[in-house]
Amino acid sequence: MVTPPFLKRGDKVALVATARKISRKELAEGLDLLQQWGYIPVIGQTIDAEDDQYAGSDSLRAQDMQRMLDDPEIKAIWCARGGYGTVRIIDSLDFYKFVKYPKWIVGYSDVTVLHSHLHKIGFQTLHATMPVSVEENSAFAKASLAKALEGKKPDIEWEILATENRSGIAEGLLVGGNLSILYSLCGSSSNLDTEGKILFIEDLDEYLYHIDRMIVNLKRNGMLDHLAGLIVGGMTKMHDNRIPFGKTAKEIIMDAVGECSYPVVFDFPAGHLDDNRALVLGAQARLEVSDKKVALRYL
Repeated sequence: MVTPPFLKRGDKVALVATARKISRKELAEGLDLLQQWGYIPVIGQTIDAEDDQYAGSDSLRAQDMQRMLDDPEIKAIWCARGGYGTVRIIDSLDFYKFVKYPKWIVGYSDVTVLHSHLHKIGFQTLHATMPVSVEENSAFAKASLAKALEGKKPDIEWEILATENRSGIAEGLLVGGNLSILYSLCGSSSNLDTEGKILFIEDLDEYLYHIDRMIVNLKRNGMLDHLAGLIVGGMTKMHDNRIPFGKTAKEIIMDAVGECSYPVVFDFPAGHLDDNRALVLGAQARLEVSDKKVALRYL
């Protein structure tokens, strides 16, 4: 996997919206943070653009992203927010110049489309907080992104929280992102190859039966059978029906991988959480899960 060049003070970082609309005012905290770190923000044409829910038309969002991908002076592209819409433009993007001048693609949620697509062509990306979320994020979340951009390994270690964890040690490429997006990419050219890898998943605002449907689909597609390990981040604001589904999100996931022997960890600090730590997707990592602690270290 190709590691894009790490950033140094004075580098340019583009801010674009590939999905839901966002105003420049909503970027204020993110812009301040970039400047504190010594980077030069470059505001894309999609910021303040509007087409119903989207940050401008599909054409505008694709053109804006393409311009930033092609510009060799841009060293990172920080997606402004998630929502929905990146999948509508992914097939319009040309990564020819990106391959020549690779740069960090940063974001989470709907940005999983870009993470998965770029993994298929061999590039590391950063699953991390976005400008729209910075104000609510923990100091740990922001510091982990800063470290990752500078090339310092954002290792994570903490005392055990979830009793549902399955102990073990795994090594492999770290991949994944938002469960709903991974589910939506199945069968497409952006579908994620998970064999022998450590898969990370998270989600927000879903009904429990939706979680079950998506997990079963990943299992049917062979995406859970041959993992090195499974990391489950925030399963945030889950919903149930009037007639209860009967299982929690953790139980749904553990049932799906019950016959597998690899380590599984829940409540990992990444996803739609205030403490949304940066993950270097596509990097070689080691996951250690015991009855006392969990650690994710980059090799």
